[in-house]
Amino acid sequence: MTEVGMAFGQVRYNVNLATENVKKRQNLTAQTFNGVQIRPKLALGGTVGADWYNTVLLTPVCAGVRYDLAQPGKKNLRVFTSFDTGYGFTWFNEDPTGYETRGGWVISPGIGFRIGRPQNANFIMSLSYKRQEAETDKPLGWNEIHKVEHRVYNRVAFRLGVSF
Repeated sequence: MTEVGMAFGQVRYNVNLATENVKKRQNLTAQTFNGVQIRPKLALGGTVGADWYNTVLLTPVCAGVRYDLAQPGKKNLRVFTSFDTGYGFTWFNEDPTGYETRGGWVISPGIGFRIGRPQNANFIMSLSYKRQEAETDKPLGWNEIHKVEHRVYNRVAFRLGVSF
């Protein structure tokens, strides 16, 4: 299964000690799941992806499960669930001078539709929740000895793709 889509969420951040802002964000997301069909309704495998957030590019590498909710047969529309968990790496991220970003844990449950005959390539539409963590060491300011920003990206992802 290979999918590309958009991840939607909100970000809360402080401009200074007295002002807090909230903004909506849309980010590009892509992933591919490759696995083994254990049973007619169950597949186990691995997921590798790329999530482009405004300040970091994370590469999640996860263990994944795909489970068909309907009985396998000749239906052209099937509902499936997904669950991925693993670690988001910063292999392809380029930090500005003085910053150092590290990835973190990822968890992503979802639901989707496969459209097409079971024995052929299928079109996929999926909706999932994705929670990713990251940490950034920031340049030190006046009279600071340690400055770390812990980020948690909570997003709802809508993806389109193909399954073979």
